[in-house]
Amino acid sequence: MKYILPQKSELEQIKVSDINSSLPDLKNIKESKAITIGKWLTNVIQTNKAVKPNTLLPSKPDLAYLLGVSIGTIQNALRYIEDLGFVESKQCIGTIVKGSNEGSMRKLTSKREIAINAIKKYIIDNNLKNGDNLPSSRIISNAIGCSANTTRLALEYLGTINILEHKFKNSNENGWKIISTNFSVEEKNEEHSTLVKKVESDLKNYITKNLKTGDKIPAHAELSKELSVSIKTIHDALKVLIDEGILLARRGRYGTTVLKMPYEAKVSEKPETSIFASAPETAFYYYERTQNHIKKMIAENYEIGAKLPSINELSKQLDLSPNTIRKAFHNLSREGYLAFSRGRYGGTFVIDIPQTDEQTFKWLAVNPKYAEIYKN
Repeated sequence: MKYILPQKSELEQIKVSDINSSLPDLKNIKESKAITIGKWLTNVIQTNKAVKPNTLLPSKPDLAYLLGVSIGTIQNALRYIEDLGFVESKQCIGTIVKGSNEGSMRKLTSKREIAINAIKKYIIDNNLKNGDNLPSSRIISNAIGCSANTTRLALEYLGTINILEHKFKNSNENGWKIISTNFSVEEKNEEHSTLVKKVESDLKNYITKNLKTGDKIPAHAELSKELSVSIKTIHDALKVLIDEGILLARRGRYGTTVLKMPYEAKVSEKPETSIFASAPETAFYYYERTQNHIKKMIAENYEIGAKLPSINELSKQLDLSPNTIRKAFHNLSREGYLAFSRGRYGGTFVIDIPQTDEQTFKWLAVNPKYAEIYKN
């Protein structure tokens, strides 16, 4: 399947003022407001010239204000038209009108999609036939392990694709009847795993195909483009591979390297992996070294109640990033040496004088070639 990773800055967003279609009548309806609004939106997409492929629909708050409904109702309406293939939604981007030949965005499988499949399985496992009534949505939600609201949304969707039918004018938690069992159930499918899990599998295949043991993996941005997911998703998936011992992360220019191939049973340990710290450990001791320096500075130059220089001042003085100083301050606060105060006369104050005999003994990550010297 072809995947795309659109950038919000490159997409044009439709305004509610661009929509010239008549608003739907939400008072005299025989279905839920979400379904009625969803059908109205599909008509807008198909007939309004301002709505073009790869444009963003108006924001949910704007649509909710235009139609006089809650944002939750708009959310359900957008889910409905996404199921029909008219749009795709992505967190932090919005709802994009799909083109006829466009690829799909990679995203997390929704709870509602999982509930839809679970209800289908519930029907089959309980040998229910056409014409049989389902129990209330609350009973079903307990049976499939989903929330009552997610179950209700899943039931409504199954009603739109003619698997279920509601016996009353307005749907509630009772009254769902089976009108078709002509559907398939996905027992264990990749689509029902989290996005990070999918990308984790893709990364393993990428490493197997393109790299060998000892190779440095591409940058997060390059992998993001290659697999059509966000850099954050790449980061989370790589962390899983690091925890599994497939990758070795080190700080600085040495980067993240392949420690073993994904489907190998054993890993041949290299000297640099046994005598030098990994990136998380290196980061920990780097902050610890900064903390120890600040402890020594406090012990030699400050008294209880004294105010320390600001984070930015210490950052320049010690030639460290403000974030490193900030983390060191918070750790020293947890240890009971510092306290923070806000306001005009606020700042970071010494509340106890630390001992300064602590040392850091862990090796830091360095170039692997020095491991050979150490070994010899």
